[in-house]
Amino acid sequence: MNKVMLVGRLTAKPELRYTGSNTAFLRFTVAVNRPFANAEGKREADFINVVAWRKQAETIAKFFDKGNLIGIEGRLQTGSYDDQNGNKRYTTDVQLDNFEFVEGKKDAQASIDSDSPYNYQDEGVSVQDDPFAEYGDSVSIDDSFLD
Repeated sequence: MNKVMLVGRLTAKPELRYTGSNTAFLRFTVAVNRPFANAEGKREADFINVVAWRKQAETIAKFFDKGNLIGIEGRLQTGSYDDQNGNKRYTTDVQLDNFEFVEGKKDAQASIDSDSPYNYQDEGVSVQDDPFAEYGDSVSIDDSFLD
């Protein structure tokens, strides 16, 4: 089984690119906080490379910016290449299968404007920031079973 699930913040504005056969793809990095603090009491993050293809790549490039929180589901894929000096380099990326908007637009802007956009604080999204509010009844999400 090869499955990866991450919640983290984009470290830069995603830049959409196209292959020679005009297939959209996107490479971006997500900062994911570690679940513990270091010796100085600060939380560190891991920087995970992600690759998205086709419509998902186009959607992420259109709606996400540096500092936005994103939920990712995918699989690890390794590879290698020879650099310009002839040295073999190895890569590990998450190949995106699914993604989710994790915060509302107001929360996203606040994270971009903050001093440290990569520090995820589980404060939730208010109903006023629900991007799907215009489509009918609200949806209750209860993650208390995770405690």
